[in-house]
Amino acid sequence: MTSGAPRSARGTERRAEILRAALEVIAERGYRGASLAAVAERVALTPQGLLHHFPTKEALLVAVLAERDQWDAVPGTGWRLELLGQLVEYNAMRPGIVQTFSALLGESVTEGHPAREFFTDRYEAVRANMAQVLRTEYGERLPSGLTPERAAPLLVAVMDGLQYQWLLAPESVDMPAAFRDFLTLLGEG
Repeated sequence: MTSGAPRSARGTERRAEILRAALEVIAERGYRGASLAAVAERVALTPQGLLHHFPTKEALLVAVLAERDQWDAVPGTGWRLELLGQLVEYNAMRPGIVQTFSALLGESVTEGHPAREFFTDRYEAVRANMAQVLRTEYGERLPSGLTPERAAPLLVAVMDGLQYQWLLAPESVDMPAAFRDFLTLLGEG
């Protein structure tokens, strides 16, 4: 079903079920430890049946990542700083998704990883989006004097870094509160 032909409602539902199972397996085992057979087993398919929906493990991985980004998409006007805080709070309620994303991100820095291009392209777009968020909030200069383009990678680094710290020690790291503290630092310069 990768030819671009219209999918039936059942086919679409089945793909969504496979993506959820793949997220679970990747969260548990990492991408390299996850197998198509393990994903297929969770959705009561044979590996060959799974290949009908996703022709390769790499295709499944990219679909999982794209689906995860769709869950976080903001329609219309885009992100604002207050919405970023809400996203951090939302992520604190879904540790499995955050763990999967973080594991894949960590693995993707290795040469030849099938998600490397996805994450490289994603971070380029995310930095541009965060620069626009900062520009909307502060104009051409933040209170610290940084431009939105200079501050955007720092904003992204804080969000991702907090996720790693929270995953490792959720009882010690209050991710939403720490992000609110960071936003306070941004505004005070």
